[in-house]
Amino acid sequence: MNHTPKYSLIVPIYNEEENLPELYRRISGVMERLDGPVELILINDGSRDRSLEILRELHEQDSRICYLSFARNFGHQIAVTAGLNFSTGQVAVIMDGDLQDPPELILDMIEQWRSGYQVVYAQRTHRRQESWFKRFPAYIYYRILRNLADVDIPLDTGDFCLMDRCVVDVLNALPERNRYIRGLRAWIGFKQTAVKFERDPRFAGDVKYTFSKSFALAMNGLVSFSTVPLQLSIYLGLFSALVSVLMAFLVLYWRLFSPGAALTGLTIIIMAIFFLGAVQLVSIGILGQYIGRIYEEVKGRPLYTLAEVAGFGDRPKPSK
Repeated sequence: MNHTPKYSLIVPIYNEEENLPELYRRISGVMERLDGPVELILINDGSRDRSLEILRELHEQDSRICYLSFARNFGHQIAVTAGLNFSTGQVAVIMDGDLQDPPELILDMIEQWRSGYQVVYAQRTHRRQESWFKRFPAYIYYRILRNLADVDIPLDTGDFCLMDRCVVDVLNALPERNRYIRGLRAWIGFKQTAVKFERDPRFAGDVKYTFSKSFALAMNGLVSFSTVPLQLSIYLGLFSALVSVLMAFLVLYWRLFSPGAALTGLTIIIMAIFFLGAVQLVSIGILGQYIGRIYEEVKGRPLYTLAEVAGFGDRPKPSK
């Protein structure tokens, strides 16, 4: 591109060949209504379908489209990070590529930015056509995270947001490797506000955030912004000590007043072993989550590797 964009729209793409034509149609309609130059940064996160081919075609027909293609799948949060690294606009907007985040809401976000807010996040009021099995755990998780986290992470928000250049620069400068964008966005601070919306169902294709991926992201957010799980080990240890004292009194009572009780002898020993084993394993597992993140940080590997880059002109590649 021969000019510096005012707006950078960042969209991670993973196996979205069915959504890309409609995504481009709706985003291009929004871009036409913006009051300055815009770049649309699409990040191919190791897709196995025709997503990369479609990105090439879109880039050929629209010079505003830039794309990055990872050498393999690195995950949604890293794809968003790469888009932020390459963005140059005064404003950066992050949204998903499945059209659950309505592109038209970008115009409302920009209005809030013009009124002085440096971070404008989209806050879900309703999830259309999502099952109770998916909505209820998400509802509970966001409230647990907000109560346990060291920062105030807004309820029912994802990565769909607008950020001013000053916020993007700070976010890009953060060195940590286990990225939880919505948490980092809250941690950075600045003047923030919400834009309410009802989340649409996926336009086409299969859900990319499976239960296991959603659970991993939830754990990442909890461990990255709270040390309460570490304190849980202490509480479990104190609780097990209390239980062991009570069990000792019960065994003494049964031995003295009810020698034939079924819970004396081998049964009570097995129960104690299982209980203490469970406490130890939970504590080790919690500790392992934090140690694993230390291990990832000290290795110092790049966050991602790029196989293909197009549409960014001669601008230097950012360090990762």
